[in-house]
Amino acid sequence: MTENEISSKIIGASIEVHKQLGPGLLESTYEICLAHELKLMGLEVKQQIPLPVIYKDVKLNAGYRIDMIVENKVIIEIKSVDALAPIHTAQILTYLKLKDLKLGLLINFNEIKVIDGLKRIINGKL
Repeated sequence: MTENEISSKIIGASIEVHKQLGPGLLESTYEICLAHELKLMGLEVKQQIPLPVIYKDVKLNAGYRIDMIVENKVIIEIKSVDALAPIHTAQILTYLKLKDLKLGLLINFNEIKVIDGLKRIINGKL
């Protein structure tokens, strides 16, 4: 399955979760429900993956965690904020670079329509 095919499934699952829950809940609630929805679709989902930082050729545990990786190909970063900020985009792009992955989805569930809070982030060429 390609990154784009996985991305389409993630977007559909995000819409379903948002339709059921609406905006205004904690990020952790959306994460648990989205992971459940993706697993129902038969996708492999890993949650809260530790992400060490490489500093001067040394791996250091700096406390970073990726919200989700789906099928070992697509990173999902979940937010529940008033508006996405440039730092959120920078965060997921950094995660993509550190994991050497190509595609990430930044999803803000605190929107009237979740699609308005969705942003695709590409690391290099897809």
